[in-house]
Amino acid sequence: MSELSSVDEMFAWKSPSSRPYRELRGTATDAELVELMANEPRLIRRPILTDGSQIVFGFKQGAYDEFI
Repeated sequence: MSELSSVDEMFAWKSPSSRPYRELRGTATDAELVELMANEPRLIRRPILTDGSQIVFGFKQGAYDEFI
């Protein structure tokens, strides 16, 4: 688990809502992905877990175990 997450990691690529945008993966800029997520919050990967210094996007059991 890293302290900073990439914008690509925050984007819900597997969500049905992201289907129209999947061809952008690897070519869209961070700013473009942030704009898409701001306009369509369903594109933000969930759940989001943070302890104030680290953040995890999406459910990852191992990362969650580190928080406990």
